[in-house]
Amino acid sequence: MSDRRPRVLSGIQPTADSFHLGNYLGAVRNWVAMQETHDTFYCVVDLHAITAGHDPALLRQRTRVSAAQLLALGLDPDRCTLFVQSQVPEHAQLAWVLGCITGFGEASRMTQFKDKAGKQGADRASVGLFTYPVLQAADILLYQADAVPVGEDQRQHLELTRDLAQRFNTLYGKTFTVPEPFIVKDTAKITDLQDPTAKMSKSASSPNGIVDLLEDPARSAKKIRSAVTDTGREIAYDPTTKPGVSNLLTIYSALTGRSLSDLVSGYAGKGYGDLKKDLAEVVAEFVRPVQERTKAYLDEPGHLDKVLAIGAEKARAVSSVTLRTAYQRIGFLAPASGA
Repeated sequence: MSDRRPRVLSGIQPTADSFHLGNYLGAVRNWVAMQETHDTFYCVVDLHAITAGHDPALLRQRTRVSAAQLLALGLDPDRCTLFVQSQVPEHAQLAWVLGCITGFGEASRMTQFKDKAGKQGADRASVGLFTYPVLQAADILLYQADAVPVGEDQRQHLELTRDLAQRFNTLYGKTFTVPEPFIVKDTAKITDLQDPTAKMSKSASSPNGIVDLLEDPARSAKKIRSAVTDTGREIAYDPTTKPGVSNLLTIYSALTGRSLSDLVSGYAGKGYGDLKKDLAEVVAEFVRPVQERTKAYLDEPGHLDKVLAIGAEKARAVSSVTLRTAYQRIGFLAPASGA
């Protein structure tokens, strides 16, 4: 019996100047908690960030900002492996191998590609966008991850990862762990402040629908005050008939630890304005120390880069072993010793 902790891998794209509340409450908060129970690998997936055009200087800046925020939110490099994807070349190397056992039709069925290609036009969609799920499979399989925290929008990609792991193992011998989805119970599902039936999302939401962690709390307060609520004045939690106020209650509960029922009874006889005003203060109280810690990391880029370099070294200690095994099984010549 192995007494090793189950291993998880997850990543976040550096495609924005700030994470938003949905990123934190839906994913990063759980990453922080999993450091206690799992062998955790977390990466800033900058290779994934170049599939649809980008500005090089902005990508570099956003990669640092993403890493700084992860550290500010509670990821501890002594308790997890935090790294930047492009600094671990094994990701791209394994992606090529997996791409060669992925069917074209199989890749064509990925709904995220169809959605994104539909928006920008299939002729303008890059091959990188098409093979994005194969790189995602390489990200996971390199670390022999037992589980992957996934939202509903990534479930199909994890299924492809499982299929590719099983296919490779069948063709060339047992090489990869077949990962399971890690479904986090009680994950806060945060929706768009302007359209509470849709997920809070950088790519889909309007700027007023998103609360960014690094924006001025006064701006966040203004967005919360103008959040879409529902008919009637009663503050009740019912995502079906009152999605707007339910979303505000969810954010409030997630940031303070107060139960939804406690909040609802606390606002009995009060109006939406009271809830919005108090929530704006709760958000401001949460983001201020996060902003200070993020700024401290960004003010010392040399230190931040060193933390990431150490993380990449730790990641390569695992990924290089997996890649070497995969290369050997598939029939590639091993480099001569000393080469």
